[in-house]
Amino acid sequence: MDLHNAVVVVTGASRGIGLATARRFLDAGARVAGLARSADALDQLADAFGDAFTPVVCDVTDADATRAAIDQIAADLGQIDVLVNNAGLGRFDPVDEQTEADWGLQVDTNLSGVFHCTRAAVPHMKAQGEARGADATAGFIVNVASIAGLVGNPNLSGYNATKFGLRGFSDAIMKELRPFGIKVSCLYPGSVDTDFGAGAGTKPNPNAMSAESIAETVHHVVAAPHGTLISEVVLRPMVGRKG
Repeated sequence: MDLHNAVVVVTGASRGIGLATARRFLDAGARVAGLARSADALDQLADAFGDAFTPVVCDVTDADATRAAIDQIAADLGQIDVLVNNAGLGRFDPVDEQTEADWGLQVDTNLSGVFHCTRAAVPHMKAQGEARGADATAGFIVNVASIAGLVGNPNLSGYNATKFGLRGFSDAIMKELRPFGIKVSCLYPGSVDTDFGAGAGTKPNPNAMSAESIAETVHHVVAAPHGTLISEVVLRPMVGRKG
């Protein structure tokens, strides 16, 4: 996909992988709409990135607010070429100690949030496909899952459940949307050097990958030629080195 002047929507854009991904696509010449819950964080990014970055305050767990945000982005920027579903969180607890609130928060953010964003963006992408024809990509959806979507972990049952679910969702919509010229890819990163682990209550991995390396992979997947679909990517850190 030609990313010059393309419109890229990134959820969870205020920090970590989302922030690195927004920066990478801006460097590629795209226009980025960054979704996050913190207005202050987004305003700081808008000041730093300039007019190519559109801050959008949105909680992806709110279906109506998410649809309104996606529709407004399409109206203001004229299109939605790429949706990066990155927003997510995890809670580490034994299954018999995990609260319903923590279980629900993970499901609402990691799984339902992806559904809300995808459901809102797909009609715009389908319309673009009709206008662009069969020789152009109508749209691209990248779901940032986790290695926890492939392998179960003790004390991580809620997070595992959402990321395994995201894998199934991604595979299903990849097959459903490919005839419309819409590509879907799901990424499964291992340990990444962000504040996710602190929020989940775990110790950092000294070999963790950088958020920038994940963002580079997201860009690589999206920038692939029109006739090529990279549907899944597993990323693991090298032992003894970071990057």
